[in-house]
Amino acid sequence: MSDILEAGSNWLQEQRKKHATRSVLYRRNTESVLVSATVGRTVFEQDDGAGAIIRTEVRDYLIDTEELVLAGDQVLPERGDRIEEIQEGATFVYEVMPIGKEPHWRYSDPYRRTLRIHTKHIATQES
Repeated sequence: MSDILEAGSNWLQEQRKKHATRSVLYRRNTESVLVSATVGRTVFEQDDGAGAIIRTEVRDYLIDTEELVLAGDQVLPERGDRIEEIQEGATFVYEVMPIGKEPHWRYSDPYRRTLRIHTKHIATQES
């Protein structure tokens, strides 16, 4: 018997990819791959130890695990990788990095089909 939750998750994944993605360039050193990504965000709150709460918002990219292939190998995100997104003639560069005590990426679904990658904007290149 098939798992109805997994089937539903697969359907949602297909709909996200079909209706809510844009092409971005995922880069590690000299290797890169064009992937379909859904742009999201994560908000972190952290106590600074002096009674203030620091709120940080990061840009997330949801990418199918199977699409992240560099030099012919399926890989997982690493700190320092870059994601380049073109909007209105400008290239926005985001670096993969952890925020606070959170890791730099996690699986976004229980079936490990989607990666949620945390990034920080580091540069804008005008065309």
